[in-house]
Amino acid sequence: MVVAIEPGVEGVLDVEGWAELRREHFVRGVSIKELARRTGMSRNTVRAALRSQGAPKYVRAAAGSKLDPFKDEIHRLLKADPKLPGQRIRELITPLGFDGGKTIVDDYVRQVRPLFDPPRTFQRTIYRPAEICQFDLWEPGAEIAVGHGQTRRGWVVVACLGYSRAGAGALVFSKEIPDLLFGIRRCLWSLGGLPETLVWDRQSGLHAGGGRPTVDYAAFCGALKVDWHFCDRGDPQAKGAVERLQEFMETSFEPGRIAANELDYQLQLDCWFDTRANPRMHKTLRCRPIDRLIEERQVMAPLPAAAPDTDRRWVLRVPPDPYLRFDTNDYSLDPALVGRRVEARVTDREVLAVALETGELACRHARSFARHRTITALEHARALKTQRAERRGHAEPVVEVRSLTSYDALIA
Repeated sequence: MVVAIEPGVEGVLDVEGWAELRREHFVRGVSIKELARRTGMSRNTVRAALRSQGAPKYVRAAAGSKLDPFKDEIHRLLKADPKLPGQRIRELITPLGFDGGKTIVDDYVRQVRPLFDPPRTFQRTIYRPAEICQFDLWEPGAEIAVGHGQTRRGWVVVACLGYSRAGAGALVFSKEIPDLLFGIRRCLWSLGGLPETLVWDRQSGLHAGGGRPTVDYAAFCGALKVDWHFCDRGDPQAKGAVERLQEFMETSFEPGRIAANELDYQLQLDCWFDTRANPRMHKTLRCRPIDRLIEERQVMAPLPAAAPDTDRRWVLRVPPDPYLRFDTNDYSLDPALVGRRVEARVTDREVLAVALETGELACRHARSFARHRTITALEHARALKTQRAERRGHAEPVVEVRSLTSYDALIA
């Protein structure tokens, strides 16, 4: 039988000794007197050990903490402001005499804060097919190459269907309404159908306040015959599906990726969704989003024959210097239309202008996302040169262009 004897203590049993003592008395019938003789403990100690529900042990009285005198003050501070940081609490109790360290304050605040600021609980939400599509803006960590040796800050409009968790993304270079609507439209067309509701946080340009959409966003949703929903302020968990998809993009799509320009970036993004994000085995669903997307498309509303117009449009009068400016770039206009009104239209790929009265094409340029460029069409430059020569009173000399066969005949 194991017995631990400590100075000043008549006899202290460990767990094995206590169990052996009970076994000897209750199973083998050894008397208390005999057990006291064997162990060297008094009979009262043996009796107490046999009556106890556990092994007797020595417990040292708690020494207390430097923080004990200040706990009531900490409770008062947390009651006034449940989110008060631990560092600030330490700063407030130090003038009162607290000279302890940061750790004991943080540990105690972490322990008692839930009493004043109960943590939020979450429930798992199960979506019906085609019920919602969550959207958000994700900003890549590096700027996007846009050609001409320039890079530019960009955003990706990310969409994620609630039921299938299938995702899509569209690269944009501003948070203006036309770019946001273009991103939404491109994502929906990539997913191949229309859900019942589009879910956004309170994104500027789409949210007008009080859960109401802006006029442009309401018109866009009306054209598609879909509903809208805005999450409460400071509640990103309400659209957790797209938030987790963005986290996956940050760890899987972005690292080590290089794109030649914005078109190459969008191509790589589409390829990543088609070959990596949507075909993966989803941890929560325990199936592949691409397989559920096939099922969900059967329930989703079909895409309209004509996509909603998200282009920028405005009317201007062609100035004597025939250029229109958009996004810091100057695009040439037909000099023959100087002084006349034209309607400018900017798509995601082109910059166009058409004369209002006659419908003549004033310009058609590929849209440049590089900054501070002057883009002149060759026919516009030639027309300006001809007009300048006519104003000076002489035309360009006519140079005869002979056929190459004439030279072949001379050589032969």
